[in-house]
Amino acid sequence: MSYKVVHYINQFFANIGGEEMAHVAPELRDGIVGPGLAFNQAWKGEAEIAKTIVCGDSYFAEHEADAKSQILEWVKAEKPDFFLAGPAFNAGRYGYACATICAAVQDELGIPVLTGMYEENPGADLKNKILIVATANSAAGMRKAAPAMAKLALKIMKGEKLGASCEEGYMPNGIRKNFFEKKVGAERAVDMLVAKLNGKPFTTEYPMPSFDRVAPNPAVKDLSHATIALCTSGGIVPKGNPDHIESSSASHYGEYCIAGVQELTSEGYETAHGGYDPVYANADPNRVLPVDVMRDFEREGKIGKLHDYFYTTVGNGTSVANAKSFAAEYAQKLLQAGVHAVIMTST
Repeated sequence: MSYKVVHYINQFFANIGGEEMAHVAPELRDGIVGPGLAFNQAWKGEAEIAKTIVCGDSYFAEHEADAKSQILEWVKAEKPDFFLAGPAFNAGRYGYACATICAAVQDELGIPVLTGMYEENPGADLKNKILIVATANSAAGMRKAAPAMAKLALKIMKGEKLGASCEEGYMPNGIRKNFFEKKVGAERAVDMLVAKLNGKPFTTEYPMPSFDRVAPNPAVKDLSHATIALCTSGGIVPKGNPDHIESSSASHYGEYCIAGVQELTSEGYETAHGGYDPVYANADPNRVLPVDVMRDFEREGKIGKLHDYFYTTVGNGTSVANAKSFAAEYAQKLLQAGVHAVIMTST
């Protein structure tokens, strides 16, 4: 018996285009498209992708209700044994779309689903509702992601009992599975301790949640005498991106002087961001980093002064650890410069 699968992918993996084509509406295609080939090869005839649904990331984000309605209609008509989405790796909107449509197919049609993405992808927030296989943070990890997802998907299609997340490769979803370890707890504990003392990697059996809570600072009582700085994760940089900030998964940030600059022009600035359509930001960089409005406030006396430097990076796919390290570093520079408040803009 060959199981019938419907596969969901975005415009990039369908070879339609990148961010400039993220607006494309959902379309239904016969057979395999893009990464579907890797899944079919892994299943070796036991399952097969009958239809592929393609949808632009921006379209899904901006027309979620319409996109879900159309996709559910197609899936319902096809009556597949399984619904597969992605993998999305660390593409935020793609991951959100994969997780959201999987949840809808599972809840509204009762069809088993599976997707895959990087653990820091926003779509991974639904890991307690649907099964999500943990992947690398970029498409370079496709060779490992596709076989792992295909293996788990086939196991689900066959109705086989799933083991614990650490055995099957899906993200922990709050459901505990009992199984027998090869070593008793005392031995495993000593092994972990020895590894830790020697600086070697080890995996705890009881990970503790990490809650990053930041207490808000007191409100600035008198903005008319305050120095305000602008920072952004929207990737606004001087023309040519002199510090070569990556368009995704940024490894550093930029510090640029805007002393005397009354507004950002398309001749002098652009965005390095690869996660949204750059046309409007490049045409008027103030849309992301509002230097023009801040200068108006400065002239009107609403603020004391706009800080002479702004700090910028790209939030697209950038790890939480890197983002925290960037902020910790330039926050000290802002404090030393006597800045009273920061406006952080995104996209």
